[in-house]
Amino acid sequence: MAMHLLLHLDRSRYEVAAVSLFDRQGTDIEIKLDLAGVPVWYLGKRLGFDARMYGRIGKVLRAFRPDVVHTHLSVLRYLFPWIGVRWARAWVHTVHNVADKEVDRVGKWVHRLVFRLGVVPVAIAEEVAKSMESVYRIRGVPLIPNGIPLTEYALGEDSRKMWRAREGYEEANLIFVAIARLSAQKDPLGLIRAFAAAASRVYGLHLLLVGDGPLRAELQDYVRKMGLEKQVRFLGVRTDVLEILTAADAFVLSSLWEGNPLSVMEAMAAGKPVIASGVGGVPELVEDGMSGILVPAQKPEALAEAIIRLAQDPALRKKMGAAARQRALECFGVDRMAREYERLYVQILEGQDA
Repeated sequence: MAMHLLLHLDRSRYEVAAVSLFDRQGTDIEIKLDLAGVPVWYLGKRLGFDARMYGRIGKVLRAFRPDVVHTHLSVLRYLFPWIGVRWARAWVHTVHNVADKEVDRVGKWVHRLVFRLGVVPVAIAEEVAKSMESVYRIRGVPLIPNGIPLTEYALGEDSRKMWRAREGYEEANLIFVAIARLSAQKDPLGLIRAFAAAASRVYGLHLLLVGDGPLRAELQDYVRKMGLEKQVRFLGVRTDVLEILTAADAFVLSSLWEGNPLSVMEAMAAGKPVIASGVGGVPELVEDGMSGILVPAQKPEALAEAIIRLAQDPALRKKMGAAARQRALECFGVDRMAREYERLYVQILEGQDA
């Protein structure tokens, strides 16, 4: 989301730059920012708390002298000493998940402090805004849903056939794809259990897991024990996500909690029906029974039934996929997101000048 925002802000009006607490990881996000000429400071953070970040972030602020600092996730704990220093005129923080789950106990304490000091919080979904009222006692926060570059997600039938042929899949294979970190929040074990139940009743099912995380080894052991190695593949972090989505028949997400997941938006933009837990902001994206199927979290039997339903009904997959694509075109554009953030920046700055 931060990359999309950096690339779609009005560059004739804004000079943009980014800070990554960590070193380069070789991701396609870094490559895209490099190609667009966006300066990025990589600060070399160690895992866990790293007090060196206070000084390094201070040096970046002194060097760049931003009018607006826009933060995400748990980064605010390293910026709060500088909020009272006049190296930025406005501070904005996007809350990407339901507030009780986004950061740890220390992070919540920091967020409460900095929101009182003038950092403007932004919610990405109505459920996120409600959770902020509950956790931080803040009402009426700006609501700016995430956006994606929709034109990138229409690769066509040739791309689908090429990716399947390259990866060893036949046209008759039914591919369900999950794009998510392999962590407790996403409940990947529940997803694999649901898939196993569905695969026992429907021939030719395959599950692709795109992403990495701390549960990968445990999940791979479980897949081996269940004898599912030929049907469940761990693809890790990939740079061909658009091609994978194009090649898939449906998208599935089994999260226990969510904010406004970009992966769901991307799948819908690619014209794929979505099966997802009806948590957080997901119901604000997926219209149950129209563009996908929503199921209760931690209910693998319901998830399995939804997979079976789509697997056995190609006409329903096509209908829901078309509805998903149309909803994405109407609601998920990245330019809309960028313009709303621009208006927020100007509103804060003009309020200070008044």
